[in-house]
Amino acid sequence: MSRTITILGGGTAGWMSAAAMAKRWVPKGFRIQLIESPDIGIIGVGEGSTPRLKHFFDQLGISESDWMPKCNATFKNGITFKGWSTKPGCESYFHPFASYVDNKTQPAFFYNASLRRLGAAVNGQPDNYYLTSILTQKNLAPLPNINFPFEVEYGYHFDSHLLGAYLRDFAVNLGANHIQDEITSVNLSANGDISSLTGKSGACYSGDIFIDCTGFSGKIIQQALNTKFVSYADNLFNDAAVVFATPAQDPIGCETLSTALSSGWAWQIPLRNRTGNGYVYASPFSSADQAETELRKHLGLLDADIEARHLKMKVGRLEQHWNKNCLAVGLSQGFIEPLEATALNLVCNTIEDFIHTFESSGFQRDQQSAFNQRVNSGYESIRDYIVAHYVLNSRADSDYWIENGKNKNLSGTLNHILDLWFTGKDLATELEKGAIRSSYRPVSWYALFGGYGIYPNLKPIELNNYLSQYSEKTIAKFLTHCALNFRDHNSVLAEQ
Repeated sequence: MSRTITILGGGTAGWMSAAAMAKRWVPKGFRIQLIESPDIGIIGVGEGSTPRLKHFFDQLGISESDWMPKCNATFKNGITFKGWSTKPGCESYFHPFASYVDNKTQPAFFYNASLRRLGAAVNGQPDNYYLTSILTQKNLAPLPNINFPFEVEYGYHFDSHLLGAYLRDFAVNLGANHIQDEITSVNLSANGDISSLTGKSGACYSGDIFIDCTGFSGKIIQQALNTKFVSYADNLFNDAAVVFATPAQDPIGCETLSTALSSGWAWQIPLRNRTGNGYVYASPFSSADQAETELRKHLGLLDADIEARHLKMKVGRLEQHWNKNCLAVGLSQGFIEPLEATALNLVCNTIEDFIHTFESSGFQRDQQSAFNQRVNSGYESIRDYIVAHYVLNSRADSDYWIENGKNKNLSGTLNHILDLWFTGKDLATELEKGAIRSSYRPVSWYALFGGYGIYPNLKPIELNNYLSQYSEKTIAKFLTHCALNFRDHNSVLAEQ
């Protein structure tokens, strides 16, 4: 079978698409070509991931020992949130990546969270119930010794430019054709499909399927096909960011740090050669100059001679990610915000779902509508979880946080989740049995609620009839013992 897949735009999304499709379809006789302009820059600020990226790379056969050193990558055990809650004892919390071993300790966290919602004075904060939290406290890599019986879920930090270059070489080695040209026009056929792309060189590039990886501009999917964009501006206020790098940490950490500031939040991402810093904020509440000054002050670099980049974000999603014979991947299909490093999750899901759907339909479009519904559901689910971070905040020190706390533009699903939590019902069971559509497992929701200290102000109960079957000392001893099987993060990086 001879078909041509034409990808417009490089970067991480473009080359992930090229690599996955080349591995799957070049052996079937497909032609995979990626066109990118050497003069168009890449935004390149998405430098963190969830465990989803590891699974994607595993399927491609990409080795950590190969790609990580070449992309200055480090391991990521989870995210520490600072300053999002003002409740005593909840000024910071750790959102872990839960693994099989946590099945031994997670029930204790859920049980205590349930008791706290009844008014019991037990520990309902997530930090000491998960292995990756303990590993982070000790700055250990999430790679166990060979005798440890359980795998650990983890993400990465990486240089997105270097990762794009690595994936480019990987995809080309799989048979993808790399073309450098600037596309000047997108040509439509009589039925509205994309027929070809015309380059500045004068070359014409045809294809059966076109993959739009052109970023926020959406050169094919939005500009040529006029696909409707659904804004999330009434749910998520942040629409801008200021970023700059600082020297590498010593020692290099294994967590992403998210710190609430006056009009948004600041990230800190540790790479081998530098530390990535950024401030995601809402422009109606802060000017670009104010945001840059606040970030510099936050980092103690108010007078430092470090150049900053300013970015605008288009928050929302397409109504159709696969429209006509064009599939949008990456920023061209939508963007929520980088708070939980979900951008590459959505890229991986879109690519893999498309490959499966296109194949299972005999390379036709009869499953296009169902595909778009699934992708949209994923966006809505992630949006709900991100919105919850803002609407549940307890800060009252700026208009930004006050307005976020008052935001009533919540989905029915999010309102249902909040209602279950505040009325003391079994949220975990509802999530696990699929009664609530959510991309996030109970651990993430419980970590958010518990980490913020979101518990009803009920009359304290006597624990006589609610004695916990879990000893916190026993849990701490178990996880500390498990941590003995893991090595220092920096030593692991040095040996790769």
